[in-house]
Parts: sequence; structure tokens; C-alpha cells
Amino acid sequence: MTGEQHQVCLLLGSNIRAEQNLPLAVGLLQQEVTILQSSSIWETPSVGSSGPDFLNAALLASTPMEAEQLKLRVLRPLEARMGRVRSGDKNAARPIDLDIILFDGRLMDPSLWRHAYRAVPVAEIFPDFESARGEKLKEAAARLVRISPLQLRSDIPFHPYHQER
Repeated sequence: MTGEQHQVCLLLGSNIRAEQNLPLAVGLLQQEVTILQSSSIWETPSVGSSGPDFLNAALLASTPMEAEQLKLRVLRPLEARMGRVRSGDKNAARPIDLDIILFDGRLMDPSLWRHAYRAVPVAEIFPDFESARGEKLKEAAARLVRISPLQLRSDIPFHPYHQER
């Protein structure tokens, strides 16, 4: 592969058939990007709705695409392929949600510092990533878990897609 490779940290979330959809999404993503590392899968209550609990995980990947290209050419089409329907309800149940959290070390989603379901999986991959105020992500994750507990879901086959580089 030629050209510059970008490092991207993706957050995956699902609360519709999540045990099947997270591994499926990883398999489909693997056809488009090179997966370098994955976090554990974490279960958390749905935020902002009474829907089913969410499963969340983070992936570190490399891609020749810029962030907007990746979002428009890979992530949104993959979400649609898996049955995601975007509506006015940002907290609606969904089979898959794919968000770019970090791109080449740049924070793309500031809510990383406000939600345990984002901070905890990403902190497994980037524990020493620092906020503008100098807080390390592993510290933020520990702080956020105290107010919004998560449950580790090691029973879901997720790491078979993990590739060592």
C-alpha cells in the first residue's frame, strides 16, 4: 500500500443485537481499514433513553483515508448496511454506531472526556492521551466510572479479529 497512513481510533456502540453486531462490524471494518488493536467490550445503560443497554468498544486502525473520507465512504455506509437509521433522536436504539474519536492523535470528539462509555474503551488503547488541561485519559476514565459504572463483557467473542502488528 502506498501513500500516507493515518492512525484512527474508532468507538463502536450497539444496543440492538449488540452481541452479534459488534463482532460483525469489526469484521466488516477489517475489509476497509487495518485493525491494529482493540479494547475490551463494555456494557453500559443507555444514555438519554430507556432503550436496551449498550455495548461499546474501541478500535485502533490505520487507513490511507482522511477523517471525512473515512466517515463518508466507510463508516456511514457500514452503519446503513447494518440497519442503522438516523433520526432526530440522537439517543435512539441502534444496531451499530461508528464514531471517529481520535485521528492522527487529534481529538475529534470532545465528549470523550465526559462519558465513561467513551473514555474507558479508548483509555485501554491510549491511557496517556492528555486533555487540554493535562488530565490523562486513564485518570478521566477512572473518574467517570465512579459516576457511570460499566461492566466488562469478556463473554463476547471480539478479539479474534484483533491483529498484532
